[in-house]
Amino acid sequence: MTLLIVSCAGPEKKPEKKMQEEPSLTVFIDETGEKKEMKLEEYLAGVVAAEMDTDWPENALAAQAIVARTFTMENINNGKKFNGADATTNEQEFQAYDASRINDRVKKAVQKTRGEVIRYKGEYVKGWFSACCGGLTAGAQEGLDWKKTKTPYIKAGLEDGCMEITKEENKNWQVKIPLNKVQQAVTSTTGESASAITTAEIAQKGPSGRAVKIKMGESAVGGPALRLAVGSEEMRSTLLKDIEVEGGNLVVSGDGFGHGVGLCQWGAHKMAKEDKSPEQIVNFYYKDVEIEKLWK
Repeated sequence: MTLLIVSCAGPEKKPEKKMQEEPSLTVFIDETGEKKEMKLEEYLAGVVAAEMDTDWPENALAAQAIVARTFTMENINNGKKFNGADATTNEQEFQAYDASRINDRVKKAVQKTRGEVIRYKGEYVKGWFSACCGGLTAGAQEGLDWKKTKTPYIKAGLEDGCMEITKEENKNWQVKIPLNKVQQAVTSTTGESASAITTAEIAQKGPSGRAVKIKMGESAVGGPALRLAVGSEEMRSTLLKDIEVEGGNLVVSGDGFGHGVGLCQWGAHKMAKEDKSPEQIVNFYYKDVEIEKLWK
């Protein structure tokens, strides 16, 4: 006779992840040159307040908090320093920060997601975000010319409907940039002296239609690099409709504002208005990730 032994123990439980204490970090205050030590959540409130309109829906602010917290923790984990500090208020180097803009809505949004970060296979993701993706998100290489690491968790080609609610200045914008400024930008970007620029055209587009290579006269320049060099507030995105030389200026038109990689802030605003949770908003833009609570 065969004896059948049946276990009643049930499925093996995964060990619970141990909560850590909320970390402190040093922040280099770019405006004054001083360093301040503060708790991470205190710092984060100043970031959310600076990076997003503080009157926006709480869940949009909360989604921003999760992404910004992840961005901060990933950088701390990598040991990158800014004038000897863990973070800097210089938004060209790190994230914007403005404690004077913190209001009750921001405080509630940060508290609501306290300790929450985004992980992919146990590692922090790159916490990228932009103002308005132009209705179509980009992959890291297309939007940022990012080649250092693979980012399979970034969802590219998403249609989030942000153009339905974004500001008019992010729709079908046009800018005229003096050619002497453009020539300097091309020289600084390529490292070679740029010849007189009489023509301009999009030489290569990425999957979402963004300009990844732009021909400026005889020089070929990466779209993301050119945008930063001429001014990211002027050339609002690389989701271009047209680019041409006209009357001593480079005339550029396009949609959206920012690189379009990761969280789209206007898209988050739209989803928050539709009663999506902060976690649902984050999961819309990131795939195969876990939102993990690191501290209570």
